[in-house]
Amino acid sequence: MTFEAYLQYFQSILNNDNPAAPYDNPDYFNYTKLNWSRMNRWLKTAVLSDEIKEAAAKIISAQHWIVITEPWCGDAAHIVPFIEMIAKLNSNVTLTYELRDSEPFLINDYLTNGKSKSIPKLIIRNKEGKDLAVWGPRPAACQVLYDDLMERKADFETLKTELQHWYNKNEGREIMLELSALISQANNLQ
Repeated sequence: MTFEAYLQYFQSILNNDNPAAPYDNPDYFNYTKLNWSRMNRWLKTAVLSDEIKEAAAKIISAQHWIVITEPWCGDAAHIVPFIEMIAKLNSNVTLTYELRDSEPFLINDYLTNGKSKSIPKLIIRNKEGKDLAVWGPRPAACQVLYDDLMERKADFETLKTELQHWYNKNEGREIMLELSALISQANNLQ
């Protein structure tokens, strides 16, 4: 689906008085509402770095980017806006969105550490459909924080609060840094 279709899907969940699972759970629903606000805030306020602009400008062959995501995903609320803005920098990039929890279940081919359906995932393919690079579910420094919190058996409230603080403080710098390297890697493989 396009980004616009993803946004419509997202809104349809929030505007539904009786949303389907997992959004019928008030905790999921309220967290998804927060994700909508976070995503839209980044779309309005994020500033792309010169480095990411230069990396995107160097894409000279057609690439198809796929983002695997879901509205309930807190990391996606912070990351998807950057991917969307970066893709728009170069007409050689087409970007589509796949839902993790719906067919065709593309996530099964991109498990984190071979076992986890962690999202978001960005897949960069060439025009023949060959994978050039895969990234996700979060920047390495944020993953270190996540792993530490999991090791300490932090409750969900602590986990989401700490990750939110990390993303807000970082302002997308690590996302852009890692995606600059990923784009360069993909360009070298074409």
